[in-house]
Amino acid sequence: MNVLLINGSPNANGCTARALKEVADTLLKNGIDVETIHVGNKDVRGCIACRSCHQMGKCVFDDIVNEVNQKFEKADGLVIGSPTYYASANGTLISFLDRLFQSAHFDKTMKVGAAVVSARRGGNTSTFDDLNKYFQISSMPIASSQYWNQVFGYTESDVEKDAEGLQTMRTLGNNMAFLIKSIALGKEKYGLPQKEKHLLTSFWQK
Repeated sequence: MNVLLINGSPNANGCTARALKEVADTLLKNGIDVETIHVGNKDVRGCIACRSCHQMGKCVFDDIVNEVNQKFEKADGLVIGSPTYYASANGTLISFLDRLFQSAHFDKTMKVGAAVVSARRGGNTSTFDDLNKYFQISSMPIASSQYWNQVFGYTESDVEKDAEGLQTMRTLGNNMAFLIKSIALGKEKYGLPQKEKHLLTSFWQK
């Protein structure tokens, strides 16, 4: 079992990274393998809605999105971490996620998702909400914690002082590990939920 952690901050060793590390260390203690990928400092353009991924099986822009796509398919869970900019996630991360979820055509049902947010002061919950929507549209259960998954601080050392925030990250790691293991047992006994043919309530025609 393994979880992919995405650091959407431009800073590889800042507040977001510290929060993700607390989650990753807890997952490891629960026997879950982890891999953290730093995307926040990459040159990632947004989706242009060309729909080439439907024919190619990957994004037409061959960058870190396609690299992570392959890892995402094999993962049992995905943790997305972001700093808070103007009460929203880092723009580079949003471009990355739009293209990742648009071009990843494999079934994501029952892969466990979790969002982790850092902020100096405010805007955490709206950022948290933005990130969770990627899971909700993909039939991915969301791992919860004892509070919203957020830490406060301007620097990594500030986050070290946020005892409640770090405890929230550990609780998230424990809950996520339990959920992944429980889903694995459920899939073995019952299989995945049966899916209907996907319906689109729109007037767009092929």
